Amino acid sequence: MTTGSTLPAKSPRTALAGPYGHPFHPILVTVPIGAWVASFVFDLISKNNDRSEVFAEGAFWLIIIGLVGAVLAAIFGLLDFLTIPSKTPAATTALTHMALNTLVLVLFGISALIRDSDGRDEVSNAALGLSIAGLLVLGVSGFLGGKLSYSYGVRVADERTQAAGYHRQSAGRTGVR
Repeated sequence: MTTGSTLPAKSPRTALAGPYGHPFHPILVTVPIGAWVASFVFDLISKNNDRSEVFAEGAFWLIIIGLVGAVLAAIFGLLDFLTIPSKTPAATTALTHMALNTLVLVLFGISALIRDSDGRDEVSNAALGLSIAGLLVLGVSGFLGGKLSYSYGVRVADERTQAAGYHRQSAGRTGVR
């Protein structure tokens, strides 16, 4: 049996992907997720507010921020994907994760185009529906991303490396009593 540190999916192919055990992709996905969830909140507020145009405009720009962040996260996700051996359950899961994220990009991209063509002063039901669909697909994709990290350990440090965080240090070594 091989140790975790010798598995190709544990280490980056390039330093650009992030150091061993600390990939950049999971950090970067927080930008589009946060932006798109916030845009949905703005959409809901715009539907029941006397200043709906302010929130509709804000939702539009949050979607744009999410699209830019998602493209950046996808680049780093691809670097992580390239470490996974083909024809494995992890590779199949990663392909599904990537396909779903591509669909999410398309849904939010179309939503942004609709909003921009409508003048961005109110949120149409079509734009809102696309955002809801995008968030639902994003939830499924996020579940699969968690499976890649937490079940399959893609780009996660091996157990021996992780165990170092659980060894008690003596007061003399840390300077803390």
